Amino acid sequence: MRVVFSFGGRAARVLGLAVALAASALVAPAFARTGPCADVSADGRSYTICLFDPTKEELRLFWRGPGHEPLGSFEAAAATLGLDEELVFAMNAGMYDGKQAPIGLYIEKGVELKRANTRAGAGNFHLKPNGVFFVAGAEAGVMETLQFLSLRKRVDYATQSGPMLVVNGEIHPRISADGVSAKIRNGVGHGRDGRVFFVISDEPVTFNQFASLIKDALNCDNALYLDGSISALYAPNLGRDDLTRPMGPMVGAVERKR
Repeated sequence: MRVVFSFGGRAARVLGLAVALAASALVAPAFARTGPCADVSADGRSYTICLFDPTKEELRLFWRGPGHEPLGSFEAAAATLGLDEELVFAMNAGMYDGKQAPIGLYIEKGVELKRANTRAGAGNFHLKPNGVFFVAGAEAGVMETLQFLSLRKRVDYATQSGPMLVVNGEIHPRISADGVSAKIRNGVGHGRDGRVFFVISDEPVTFNQFASLIKDALNCDNALYLDGSISALYAPNLGRDDLTRPMGPMVGAVERKR
């Protein structure tokens, strides 16, 4: 796999994201950046990657507004912030039903709003193992659902989705290298150094192509699929604000205005 980071003519975004991959060696990406997101070409396919260090940057989940109605859009999520806060990144963050409600575990501001879903069923969410993305203070991560529940971990935010893309350093056993179904996809990976990568494909890709990028190019031992086809990104440092159908849970990064 060869990965090339493209800056789309935006000279101010000096990210230093060059990655060279050989059959026997991997050089992990180093993000020295003025914005959290960068455009990436991997094996001729286009992606956008956004990187966050939870010890330095604040990640939150958004679902409902003050009246308990689904927010549904990045604009509505941004409108819930304080006057001194700014949304610098957002992405859809977990599968939801026809009423825009999460179909699995959802915790916001330490309050469990939806219980974990461990039932069997059809569709990507139920392709076990599925998993949970969580934020607990200055820690964020991805964990297989049953493991997360067994730990009874106190967290500020959590969203359940599925399937896991990478589990303990291995691609999900049900993801086939020969799979041909290609969609716009997005997910989240937990790097070995504790940083969090949010990834969205900018063109249709297979599950294996998507999982391989997160595992091999980004050095993530655990990664979670967030959704496909409806995948959307808000990345103002790239001038990007995807328009899509009303969303359920969203993940965002919040900065204090100076």
